[in-house]
Amino acid sequence: MNIKKNISGYPLIINYLGIFAILIGVINLIPLLVIPFYPEEIVEAKYFFIPALSAIFIGSLIVLIYKGREKDRLERSQDAILVMSIWILGIFVSSLPFVLTGNYNFTQAIFESTSGYSTTGLTVVDVTVTPHIFLFFRSLLQFVGGVGLVLVLTSAISDKFGMRLYSAEGHSDKLVPNLIKSGRMILSIYIGYILVGSVFLIIFEMTPFEAINHSITAVATGGFSTESLSIGAFNSVGVEVTIMILMLLGGTNFFVHLMLLRGKFKNVYRHVEIKLLGILLLIFIPMLVINLYSMYDGNFFHTLRVASFQFISAVTGTGFQTIDTFTVMPPTFIAVLVIVMVLGAGMGSTAGGMKQYRVALAFKSLYWNIREQFGHKKTIRTHFINKIGNKTVVTKDEVVQNYSFLMIYLLALFTGTLIFTGLGFTIRESLFEFASALGTVGLSVGIVGYDANPIVLWTSTVGMFLGRLEFYVVFIALTKIFIDIKKKA
Repeated sequence: MNIKKNISGYPLIINYLGIFAILIGVINLIPLLVIPFYPEEIVEAKYFFIPALSAIFIGSLIVLIYKGREKDRLERSQDAILVMSIWILGIFVSSLPFVLTGNYNFTQAIFESTSGYSTTGLTVVDVTVTPHIFLFFRSLLQFVGGVGLVLVLTSAISDKFGMRLYSAEGHSDKLVPNLIKSGRMILSIYIGYILVGSVFLIIFEMTPFEAINHSITAVATGGFSTESLSIGAFNSVGVEVTIMILMLLGGTNFFVHLMLLRGKFKNVYRHVEIKLLGILLLIFIPMLVINLYSMYDGNFFHTLRVASFQFISAVTGTGFQTIDTFTVMPPTFIAVLVIVMVLGAGMGSTAGGMKQYRVALAFKSLYWNIREQFGHKKTIRTHFINKIGNKTVVTKDEVVQNYSFLMIYLLALFTGTLIFTGLGFTIRESLFEFASALGTVGLSVGIVGYDANPIVLWTSTVGMFLGRLEFYVVFIALTKIFIDIKKKA
């Protein structure tokens, strides 16, 4: 009697990677849908066929090798290894179309692919000469990365093991008990926003191609544009207002979307992140208007338009811009944008940064600590924070973990800034550029570009990768691999 062995441990991870390689290959075939609209770009198709079919072929071989074997559960922390591996695999496969064109080296291609999946929007691509198929490919990467690479893939197959991967990817937004239903609900909400946004952008005189791409990358808070001047190229109030609404929707927690769609506006209003965002808008937009007022010759409306757009673009981590360059902007304007790029948007949104929930929790825990210093020592208080209209107990462990994350984030920010200054850039330029990469924002003072030093590109790539996966999953995965290697030695 032939008894087949179960697969577990690293062979199980490889088996799952085979499945995900097939799905990543399929994602890389989707840009071919553009060809019927731009038939002259059929010559570009081979750049997508080769890596996509290779990924599907290799993935199928791996799946075939383990066919019929029962799968054990992943061991502790191996889900982190799998999530990190899926992201690296996705970034690598999606970098190959850029490499195959011969216009980009490996470093530039990995940078562009990472910027896409992490929804950053920093770019080495000259969009004025780039074929439509590649422009759409970049937008697609931001959509998949914004929703969550693992979420998109696991919602397409099974939720037997997907929920652990889903949580490891940084999601806290299981809308319903079933992962597949949660994933499809999130996808449906996003696709709905993208379609409505596209219609409005077409009304405001974008072409359908421009409208779809900008709607996708605004909701994904990615910021890739089909124009070298970004949203500023359209010089349209209607376009800017539509994009601002889409950016805010993309930067909002998935749970809040669900509450909005169910008409539970009181819950939305009470959510701690919505309150913090409201406070930030009320403080910083007037500050920016005052700061820029003389620069725009006292034109209040134009100043308010620029200040509002750039603030929302930064705080949601999108990276669209309506100004030509940040190098001539006043120091206060730059400082405010750096602060909000570091703060980030809502938990469980498509944006990066520290996230508003963590910042709000840090301020609240600081307040609780000061209050306890003046209270009776024997008084034991329970602390609460409002999540989507519900008072939720905050434990001491959660507070400590929150401060640990903020410290790691700041340490990474200082390290990246230091590397840039070591290459000759000023502290102002370095801090702005790396805060943008780590916060997956995409605003730039010009350090990153096609001709950038490879050290700049790799530093930014690591920053974008860590920023999107929120550090812990990468640290846990690397630590687990190190421990396993040490055991084998």
